[in-house]
Amino acid sequence: MTNSPSLDLHGAIAPHLTFLRRFARALSGSQDRGDRFTAATLEAILADRSVFEADLLPRVALFKVFCTIWFEAEDSATLPGDLGDLAVSADQRLDQLAPRARQAFLLNALEEFSIADIATIMQVSADEAQSLYNAGLEAIRAQTRSRIMIIEDEPIIAMDIESIITEMGHECTGIADTRDTAVALAAQTKPDMILSDIQLADGSSGIDAIRDILAASPLPVIFITAFPERLLTGERPEPTFLITKPFKRASVEAAISQALFFNDAMSIDALPEGIT
Repeated sequence: MTNSPSLDLHGAIAPHLTFLRRFARALSGSQDRGDRFTAATLEAILADRSVFEADLLPRVALFKVFCTIWFEAEDSATLPGDLGDLAVSADQRLDQLAPRARQAFLLNALEEFSIADIATIMQVSADEAQSLYNAGLEAIRAQTRSRIMIIEDEPIIAMDIESIITEMGHECTGIADTRDTAVALAAQTKPDMILSDIQLADGSSGIDAIRDILAASPLPVIFITAFPERLLTGERPEPTFLITKPFKRASVEAAISQALFFNDAMSIDALPEGIT
């Protein structure tokens, strides 16, 4: 399939790059690995414009190129770039994590693609895409029970997240709505994971709360934000797992399950500065 020479690739791709980066990181469990696959996707498109199919919606075309590269890497056991020892350990985990069912689930739950779009992206039939999604959903719901703390200043949102957590079989250790209460609650309950909003009730920052908590006890963190593009620039160490407001329940399930699978404690260096 040919691609029109007049197609503005930058204009077609740029609005969707943040979300491709999010998907890549969630699928791989690593900012470094996810960003390398994102970069490889862009390089493939620049090398051969025809792989970015002009008759598809740009977002679908972009993710299709990514998944093609991902599948090829899985089949050949190779990675874009040189990741050294990380490549070995990541591949071992992805042997368990990244069957196509898991990818189909993330495409729907995290990125909200329809089953028809997933079929196009993954180059399978609609029936197979639905079966893959169903299998991924079942695997997500079978995750190990964990203790999860919420930092959120909007009561309705906090209650919604708590409901999702408990319905997944996890325990909510508590809800905090300010930096000080979050730090105190984490010290008291010692959760396995934290879901954190960024702007809190008293004007304090969820990012600062997480910074204080991680200084005492490293653990996985998922940020919840209405502005993902401010957190996923690819220009510095950044959060691997991110939920965008307004969120769907499946998106929260996907992020929690992926983060728990990798059990990747967030580095303080990955905390952004000055985000509201």
